[in-house]
Amino acid sequence: MQIQMSTDSNLRGGEELLERLEAELTSKLARFSDHLTTLNVHLSDEMGKGTDGEDLRCVIEAHPAGRKPVAVTNYAGSVAEAFNGAVHKLERVLETLFGRAGHHKGGETIRHMKEDGTS
Repeated sequence: MQIQMSTDSNLRGGEELLERLEAELTSKLARFSDHLTTLNVHLSDEMGKGTDGEDLRCVIEAHPAGRKPVAVTNYAGSVAEAFNGAVHKLERVLETLFGRAGHHKGGETIRHMKEDGTS
């Protein structure tokens, strides 16, 4: 799984921030790593420097192998909150996409069972 991270010019932190967030993202999404080819993360300050409020945005776009990309967005008052919220949203989306992929309504059907209980 390849991870590409970027920020706009209004955010500080540089490489150290991006490396820390990348490590956290890798850890939190490890169970989906076999299904994902690329993750694109973009952090931005929507209103510019020195403003208050929930104007920090984190967008994460995941590219599952053989499927269309999915993207989530989260706004918050700090980079960490925006990032963690977006990761949490992406976990839910990926769980829905892959977590139930092998299950059809919770289990096998009994329609084709013989009277003795075998298939």
